Amino acid sequence: MTSSSVTPQSVSLREIADELDRAARTGVPTGPPSAHHDGFDVDAAYEVQRINIGRAVSRGDVRVGHKIGLTSLAMQQQLGVDSPDFGVLLASMNVPNGSTAAQPLLQPRIEAEIAFLLGADLDSADLGVEDVLAATDAVMPALEIIDSRIADWKITLPDTVADNASSGAYVLGTAVPLPADLREVELVLTRGDEEVGRGLGSAALGHPAECVAWLARTLRARGDVLRAGSVILSGAVHASVPAIGGQTFTATSAVLGSVSVTFPARTEGQS
Repeated sequence: MTSSSVTPQSVSLREIADELDRAARTGVPTGPPSAHHDGFDVDAAYEVQRINIGRAVSRGDVRVGHKIGLTSLAMQQQLGVDSPDFGVLLASMNVPNGSTAAQPLLQPRIEAEIAFLLGADLDSADLGVEDVLAATDAVMPALEIIDSRIADWKITLPDTVADNASSGAYVLGTAVPLPADLREVELVLTRGDEEVGRGLGSAALGHPAECVAWLARTLRARGDVLRAGSVILSGAVHASVPAIGGQTFTATSAVLGSVSVTFPARTEGQS
């Protein structure tokens, strides 16, 4: 008689991964895993995330970096959580600057962020802001389109982590050299001519580079390394804004430049 490596927990986690993957592929949101699976915690959620990223890669997608979520007080209050999380950026999620977001989206929202392009690995247990800045090749203004495969954004921290940190798509502006102080960089988000969001780099854990340091430390603790060439979205500097179909959103910074995206007149998942 041979023993099996399949445990009740591993079966349950794969079932949750199946539910989220099905929601993404059909465009029909699912319920929050935390409401239907006893004991579903953040560690289990990252395993679900890993399963579905592995599925995406097996289908031909490519990992290009990470996104850090829930780094600002505004976003933590908006979603009712008290700590950051992370997800994986895939090549299929990239939307060219100035173009239309064509990816299937269920219930998208948009955020202005500062993106990092790493020129060196970040692999240490005690990384800080200066280490991140020294390893950074360039920064960019960015728009993150967050989305949820979970109905009505009714999520806890484990739910959003399992759902690849509620990732949807992202748009990168032109890469520029590091400014003197990223904490003082201000991003203004407009919808057409109307301002809908504004924030300083310091809104993200006090310094955007601290967000990247947190990610690198967290990945290392999980047996992973933040590699050179990675693109890192460091987190929103303001509360997220609903992505309205037929509208163009632009994030502008006097220091970093601008980045924009237009949503189709009938964005999938909008009523």
